Amino acid sequence: MTPPPEVVECTEVLRPEPAAALAGLLGVDLPDLEADGLPLLWHWVYLLARPPRQDLGADGHPVRGVLPAPPGPGRRRMAAGGRVTRVAPLILGREATRRTETVSAEEKEGRSGRLSFVVVRHTISQDGELKVVEDQDVVYRDAATTPTEVASAAPVPPGEGEWSIPVDPVLLFRFSALTYNAHRIHYDRDYARDVEGYPGLVTHGPLQALAMAESVRRTGATATAIDYRVVSPLFDHQGLVVSSTRSSSRREASVRDLSGRVTANARIELSQSNDRHEPVKGIE
Repeated sequence: MTPPPEVVECTEVLRPEPAAALAGLLGVDLPDLEADGLPLLWHWVYLLARPPRQDLGADGHPVRGVLPAPPGPGRRRMAAGGRVTRVAPLILGREATRRTETVSAEEKEGRSGRLSFVVVRHTISQDGELKVVEDQDVVYRDAATTPTEVASAAPVPPGEGEWSIPVDPVLLFRFSALTYNAHRIHYDRDYARDVEGYPGLVTHGPLQALAMAESVRRTGATATAIDYRVVSPLFDHQGLVVSSTRSSSRREASVRDLSGRVTANARIELSQSNDRHEPVKGIE
């Protein structure tokens, strides 16, 4: 078997179309890309790995030629969180290069069996200047032996300052396509239920992180860094409600489902020049 690569690099010219597609998908205003560059986390629709079909496993994830390399056959991959710093804005119309490498790997034993924790670092440069640094936390677990159960609870309507994003199979499919993510738990309901034991399609962890970052941008602030964590699975029938509150030079953000159960949270650092921005009505 071919050993996994130690470093993977990708270079492309950043075009406006993916950013416009992301804005339309999220239902948010397209930023002034020429003046301000890409907002925090919008690089996720650029510089994507596009492995050939023969390199994909049964779950849709690549099994060779990419980072991170799966620790073994049959392991289930989950996005656990990450840390991203926007050192400087990525400018459209110019080439950018993403360099990817694995910085740590650790094996643990959890209640559900073996767990493999992998941290992957992405650095993006443009015109010889470092623009984005990202550490991505990935967890691999053994195949599920029992279905995931979700307790029912009374609905908690979105409150003042909260942003509700309708989640359905179309949204999840479009986000998978935009990010070139072929993981079947996000669009193949039969696979998600019968093979991985989920009660519905799984809402992407990166989609929740983007929602948290965008909840800050909707206030008129400029986010420069995020430390986010996915704490519980979120399924397509549960909705997505995001909120954020200011604390000093940062904002604390979270995602919950329509019953109030928190599924992700984040600490978001703000630019020191945010005082010149006007908040959007209805958002703190």
